[in-house]
Amino acid sequence: MLVPTVRRLVSAATAAGISLAFLATTVPASADAGFRKWVSNFKTVAAKNGVSGTTFDRAFRDVSSPDPEVLEKARFQPEFTAPVWDYFDNRVHENSIAVGRAMARKHKSTLDWIESKFGVDRHILLAIWSMESNYGEILKNDAVMRNVVRSLSTLAYADKKRTKFATTQLIAALKILQSGDIDESHLTGSWAGAMGHTQFIPTSYQAYAVDADGDGRRDIWNSIPDALATAANLLRKNGWQSGKTWGYEVALPSGRKFPGGKAKLSAWSEMGVVRANGKGFRNGGDNAELKVLDGRSGPAFLMTKNFFVLKAYNNADKYALAVGLLADEIAGYGGLVRDWNRPFTRLSFEEKQELQQQLSMHGYYDGKIDGKIGEGTKAAIRAFQARAGLTQDGHPSKEVLTSIKRR
Repeated sequence: MLVPTVRRLVSAATAAGISLAFLATTVPASADAGFRKWVSNFKTVAAKNGVSGTTFDRAFRDVSSPDPEVLEKARFQPEFTAPVWDYFDNRVHENSIAVGRAMARKHKSTLDWIESKFGVDRHILLAIWSMESNYGEILKNDAVMRNVVRSLSTLAYADKKRTKFATTQLIAALKILQSGDIDESHLTGSWAGAMGHTQFIPTSYQAYAVDADGDGRRDIWNSIPDALATAANLLRKNGWQSGKTWGYEVALPSGRKFPGGKAKLSAWSEMGVVRANGKGFRNGGDNAELKVLDGRSGPAFLMTKNFFVLKAYNNADKYALAVGLLADEIAGYGGLVRDWNRPFTRLSFEEKQELQQQLSMHGYYDGKIDGKIGEGTKAAIRAFQARAGLTQDGHPSKEVLTSIKRR
């Protein structure tokens, strides 16, 4: 990958609130020499782990310096403290649902085979694909995808907190290259080394990668069958229960406390917990755990085993729930009965795009018109609210859209 330009670094630093003086010291001038020495020493480590000299030289042919943007992302990852609705609104929406349904039709034969082979519901796999790479669209973004060997080498060399992780992943990435599944020019991933349509780190790739299209290579970068089958294999090997749900949205009786931990669905029924849509629970003998991510006044859920299997992919309740909710929407089962607690009127996906366009037209926003409300869009909203004399909360609301369209 090309070294980022100074202009991009300045822009990224400004957005993150990093002083240019600090950024200049992130990768000192002597880093290239130090890095090249580290690479030379690491070749011995790689050889001891079964990586040939030929493979190593190929992998590092165009890697002569650390990637400063990788270090920015590693050191300045803000802890996610946004309200729960913010997470779900950017992942479970009209566009992700519509594209998921289109992909279900387009890849029906592949999904038929994967379901019969691994027993994992196709809608779950489509939801993971959406969550991980926006159905592969992220892989087309050169500003996001980067050389995996350079990224992991940067972390192993310069990030003490991630040295062990990065070293392990780098050895695995070199072995993937050595296997012939992918060549060095296509061994790309996120800043932390997550790869392909379904964003597997190298060691997970080694454990679960599948050649579903029969071409002799496990190519999760270019083969959608390989990528989706690899995700299905991960879930199956972590205990996915075929033919069963991830959980249920439920309604809780008021004024009652509930025990922590798991209980049978039949026991939850006896405590007065019912499905929010009025239907009965299936498989009443299955264990389930109550999860309330937005307080008692928000939606509540009983999570069954498959929910916790989803957390083997990403160990976060929000992630697993978003996959489950998006999968249900793609399948046509319907959305939430009780919505998240928002302090504003929600916009549709198209209205969010319209808001970004309006903000751009008025000079507040210069990002992508993608309907995703990230920090750049929120900052633009706050700037507009300040100029318009509105409360500067940054919310993508009907009120903000109406106000800016009047100007």
